[in-house]
Amino acid sequence: METIALTIDGKKITCPAGSSLLEAADQNGIKIPRLCYHPDLKPYGACRMCLVENESGRLLAACVTPAATGMEIQTATPRIIKHRRNIVRLMIAEHPESCIVCAKGNRCQLRQAAANLGVGETDLYPMPNYKSFEEANPFMIRDLSKCILCGKCIRADHELVEIGAIDYNMRGFHSRPATVHEQSLEQSNCTFCGTCLSLCPTGALSAKNMQFAGSPAEEKDSICGFCGVGCRLTMGSFDNRIVEVNPAHDSESVNGATLCVRGHFAHDYLNSSSRLVSPLMRPEKEEHRELVPISWDEALDRVATRLKDIKDTYGPQSIGFMGSSKCTLEENYLFQKLARVCMGTNNVDNGSHAYGHYHTRILDEKTNGGYRLSHLAELKNADVIFVLGADPSHSVPVVAYYLKRAARSGTPMIVADPRRTELVNFSRLWLPVDPAGDLALINTLSALLLEKGSADQSFIDRCTEGFSAFKLELTGINLDDNGPKTGLEPAAIKSAADLLSGKKIAFVIGHGILQRKHAANTLAAVLNLSLMSGSLGSGRGGIYIVAKENNQQGAMDMGATPDLLPGRQPFDSKDSKRIWEQNWHTKLSPDGGLNMSEMIRAAENGTLKALYILGENPLAALPQHAQVKRALEKLDFLVVQDILKSETAAMAHVALAGAAMAEKEGAFTNLEGRVQSFTPVVAPPGKALADWKILNQLQARLGGTEPFDTIASIRDEIRRYVPMYAALNGHNEAWIKPAAQKAAFNIQGADERIAFCPVVSERVTPPDKNYPFTAIVGTRRFQLGSGTRTRASERIQEFGSAGQLEISPADAAALDCNDGDSAVVRSPWGEIQRTLRISTDLRPGHIFVPTGANGNDAMDLFKLADETEWKSCAVQIEKA
Repeated sequence: METIALTIDGKKITCPAGSSLLEAADQNGIKIPRLCYHPDLKPYGACRMCLVENESGRLLAACVTPAATGMEIQTATPRIIKHRRNIVRLMIAEHPESCIVCAKGNRCQLRQAAANLGVGETDLYPMPNYKSFEEANPFMIRDLSKCILCGKCIRADHELVEIGAIDYNMRGFHSRPATVHEQSLEQSNCTFCGTCLSLCPTGALSAKNMQFAGSPAEEKDSICGFCGVGCRLTMGSFDNRIVEVNPAHDSESVNGATLCVRGHFAHDYLNSSSRLVSPLMRPEKEEHRELVPISWDEALDRVATRLKDIKDTYGPQSIGFMGSSKCTLEENYLFQKLARVCMGTNNVDNGSHAYGHYHTRILDEKTNGGYRLSHLAELKNADVIFVLGADPSHSVPVVAYYLKRAARSGTPMIVADPRRTELVNFSRLWLPVDPAGDLALINTLSALLLEKGSADQSFIDRCTEGFSAFKLELTGINLDDNGPKTGLEPAAIKSAADLLSGKKIAFVIGHGILQRKHAANTLAAVLNLSLMSGSLGSGRGGIYIVAKENNQQGAMDMGATPDLLPGRQPFDSKDSKRIWEQNWHTKLSPDGGLNMSEMIRAAENGTLKALYILGENPLAALPQHAQVKRALEKLDFLVVQDILKSETAAMAHVALAGAAMAEKEGAFTNLEGRVQSFTPVVAPPGKALADWKILNQLQARLGGTEPFDTIASIRDEIRRYVPMYAALNGHNEAWIKPAAQKAAFNIQGADERIAFCPVVSERVTPPDKNYPFTAIVGTRRFQLGSGTRTRASERIQEFGSAGQLEISPADAAALDCNDGDSAVVRSPWGEIQRTLRISTDLRPGHIFVPTGANGNDAMDLFKLADETEWKSCAVQIEKA
């Protein structure tokens, strides 16, 4: 990297070529005041606080002035100080005198600048700049009388989150950030991500908090527990309560200065009155049998005794363990070990089952996990981005920020989705593929690209095998036969092939693919196209799997699924089983395990007698709530370990009060393969305990394995037995290490090749005349998953944005429906009733049903089956 040399305040320094004077000073520990500058935003030069003086006496704004070789710069001459003081005096003269009651308090950067410059009284006439006070929404307050026009909020909106909800309006003294037509934020396209709030240097923007005002007593970093991105947070606390959340502003973090509405504002669920604060037990002899508080010793003794009795009476297969993709790596490892070693059962699964993540096993087997090291920061390097069945703007918003920024910088993007998602506005091409047409689309594109001769033969020869057979199989795929399966016009498919031809492709795969019964076939087709185009391991492409849950990847890595042992080693492999029997000094069950759906059905038919649920709410998350409830009621013994009094916890014989991510120590693995450790911000409420401590104490009572002394000892065992987590140390951010080396991932000396998958075609199911509509279910940004945590957030509930069923204008007219009308939606398996919203994002024949709202009743439209087909289904709809 080319460097240049210059002098600042008499100190000779060097900096990379292209740096501004402000960046050069920062890199060398020289502090220059600033108000409008932020390292994640383009320099703007609005506040002029960063004025410096060059060798000729010229005043320069350091943030927008490039550093040049031989420059001699002064940062604090009397002339500069005078200018800075005058700038601050003018700002304060216009600023309201309300520091004592301002939410920013001692963290106001204008106040800090004034203090550093010795500005108390301005000696200027006050220039009141009254503007309306806005607090209609439950997330933030706008008091633009405190705005200093630094432009950070506008630039963050346009450059980081790519929404464009606000911009400057008016001129001169009346200038201010505003929405289109001066509408309120609630009426604009603002997503309430809070990025503007966390960057605002004054009290012009502040979080709306009815329980606390002012600066938190203490701040600590943590990791967001809401989705698979794993944003780094700074959480402020007072009196052992989380009162404020902001991005950690760590340039090395996945989120930088951004968050989403859930990460920024929904953590008030941690202070919910529905928190479990002590262990509870249901008395056996009392008439009403309400859950009552008990001691930890009573609770754990009861759990251990009942599990042992049921195991002795009915055998290990009569017990199931339903774990959580929201709990830490250490807790998932301990949980599956408790099941397999202490209880001798392989009936262990986690919440990622509901999102079809077990389908990704084909990618793991083919690439030995190498595909998982896909850094979001590399999306901008791709030749083209292909988004398949994903709506990250709502499910994982920070991923959407990366995609939008890449598109704005010139990377072409294709969006394949039956709905017109927000990403379509940033794409070169939208393919409104039928909900079941993705496999046909990928196979057809592969065949067209092969015809064009755009295969990367060098990569194929060096890194793959089986290409000749793959080529032969593709000859049976043609546009005329496959095109109708996709629901697309042939010209659209050809346009997509032209855009992909000869390029490295970054595939972003969402739950529109994963939550389908035949998702593994579609993922195999994506892998084939990725291999044919030479996209894997290039740093300019790859496969990104969208993960809704925060530790979805880590739960699978720790073996919390019936088909995988820790390290994603297949349970049905004799070699893998033998290794883990040696590691744990035990004999593992020869029986295959049950997944979440199978456990519920086994409970319903009476073969599963006991179920231990950790951090999940299957009564809301799984389809057919009434069926799930009947199954849980038939259990001889139900243990629920959770942080909230959920619908499932209310049915437990024993409920164990666990701790949320901000209240314990642990690590999560995000969708990039980034392993992030965190420590407690506050203590758990009441008598609640960290989940690993509960599991550890239970393990000591059940026997079969030695309990762990500390969480560090759990990590030691994980590092020793799971090589992909060799870097897990509890202190620094780390990355997983793939199990084996593949040449595709540019590992020096590696020559192991990846085999192409067989080309599979699916039969098109003819439409059912009794159910002429297709219902698509999905996430809206204000809810997530089953909505258990977001329903406990007062802010999210107050906003009331959830639940409206979306329908196309043509279908609304045919049904004689208007916005706000109520409609009944019926599938072969159930029905729901929602209010309607007419949306131009849908084609006729499709409706969209948000999950998480109304008790997550959207899942009642689906059948509870072994394999998830929980993304779309045939329905009928009528006006209520």
